[in-house]
This record gives sequence, C-alpha cells and structure tokens, in this order.
Amino acid sequence: MDNPVPDPSPLPAADTSAIVEVTTQSFMAEVIEASQSQLVLLDLWAPWCGPCKQLTPVLEALAENSDGQVRLAKMNIDEHPEVAQQLKVQSIPAVFAFKDGQPVDGFMGALPESDVKKFIEKNLGGELGPSPAEALMETAADALSQGQLEDAIECYAAALEQEPENVKAMAGLAQAHLASDEEARVKIEAASAALSNAPAHDNDPELSTARAALALEIKMADKQTDVGEDDALAPLLAAVAEDANNHQARFDLALAYHGAGQRELALDSLLDSIALNRAWNEEAARKQLVELFDAYGATDALVVAARRRLSSILFS
Repeated sequence: MDNPVPDPSPLPAADTSAIVEVTTQSFMAEVIEASQSQLVLLDLWAPWCGPCKQLTPVLEALAENSDGQVRLAKMNIDEHPEVAQQLKVQSIPAVFAFKDGQPVDGFMGALPESDVKKFIEKNLGGELGPSPAEALMETAADALSQGQLEDAIECYAAALEQEPENVKAMAGLAQAHLASDEEARVKIEAASAALSNAPAHDNDPELSTARAALALEIKMADKQTDVGEDDALAPLLAAVAEDANNHQARFDLALAYHGAGQRELALDSLLDSIALNRAWNEEAARKQLVELFDAYGATDALVVAARRRLSSILFS
C-alpha cells in the first residue's frame, strides 16, 4: 500500500496512550511515527456505522491489554475523510495495521474477537496475552471444574458484560446454573436466561452442549423425579437386581444416576440395557444415551469411552 501523507501542517506531540483519537493533522505523529516502535491499528469508523460499534470495543480491549505492544488509533472518517480516501476504503469498519511507517495488512467488517486477535498476533509475530473477557472465562472454567459454582457464575456473568455476544460465556453460565443445588425450576430459568441471547443457528460445540443439558434438565423436571436422594436410587437398584431384564427400572436408574451427578453410572446403565435388548421401547435406552452424550459434550472422556462401548455393542 502507498503511505498516505495527509496534511503537512506542523505535527503535535504524539500521545503515548494505548488508544488515541486521530485527526488528519495528528495522523503522521500518532500513526506513522508511532508505528516505528509498536504495531498501530488504524480504526476507520463513523458514528452511523452499526458494525463499527461492535468492533471498536474489541479493538480497545485488545490494545489496552497488550502491554504496550499495540496502539489503537481511531479516526472518524466523517470528520477526517482524507486518509480513508487515500487508502481507497470503500466500506467501514476498516482496520489497517501499520508497522515501520507503512500499512502492512488490513481487514474490513466486524470480526469476532478471536479473529481480531489472530490478525494482531500475525502482524506482531507473537502472541497477545488474554483479553479481560478471556481471563474471566479461564477463571470461570476453573471454578466450574472445581465445583465453585458461585465464583463460576460471577466470572461468566462478568465476561458477558465485557463481551455480550460471547456464546462460550453464555454456555458456561448456563452450565454453572444447571450444576447448582437450586430447585429445578430456578436452575432452568437461570440457564434459559443465560442462553436467551445466543444466535439460534450458532453451532459452537459448547453452546450445543449447554442447550442439550438444559433440554435434559427440563425433561427431568417434567418427569418430576427426585433423583438426588439415595432412597430414590435404592428401589431402582433393587428392581434391577431382582430382574436384569427390567429395562424400565434400568432406564429410570440411569436418569437417577444422572440427577445425582454420577455420570459414568448413568451411561453404564443405559449401555447395559442396550446390550440386553436394544429394541426395548423403540430403542429408548439408545435415544436417551444420545441425549446424555449431547448434554455431557463430545469431548468428555466418559462420553468418548461410552461411544466406543456402544459401537462394540451395536456392531459386534
């Protein structure tokens, strides 16, 4: 790209902030000269541009948390159109990466944070640290895995405040609510609210898993089965012990194990039923097993092992 050289008027002293508002007059100091020592992102935007309002906060967060590696220079092209014209910009938002006084890369349109981060890292030649939302997500995921559900809920909610369209944060928040000890109705309402803003056709695997887990929770609530008590398991265990072919008892036992958080036993109960009589009740056990697979997630170690056993049962 040609180096745009706008207004040759005397240059003001350059700002050292991570984010600066740039005019035609300050462009040389704030972008061209500043890019001699760090990567400068020129964000060309306008007040009427809806996608600009989505992209700019992402750029700001990444610049602010780059430890001085990245500067964001924002230019309102309605007020200062010359640079955009010289760069032959036809639509906004438009972002250009400047290094050593030259524009070296760019993109147009409102990209998700992950893609913007990759763009920056490509032009930096190294990795950026986690954004505030990413740091909150990491903390939330650790808390969820350790059963610290209140902390997980708080961190996922804070991540969503940073990035309201982050579907992974929505999924994590829903899963944290579903894992809580609240009444089924309360958990379902909270998880539903967490997922309410997720795009209907988004195929993110974590979002799909959260939706499946919510659907299963609703199904369990509709059955009005108290599955969290030991005395709810005892009669079902006794019925299966008395008659190994009591598939209804085995099916209910699987749901009881699921409700008690004993996922491996839930999967095993359904697999045992399939091994004994796959066709029972129009393959109800296999269908329920698939629901559990979806709710637990394709990468869950228990699901991976159960899928292998299911394949062995079905194709042996």
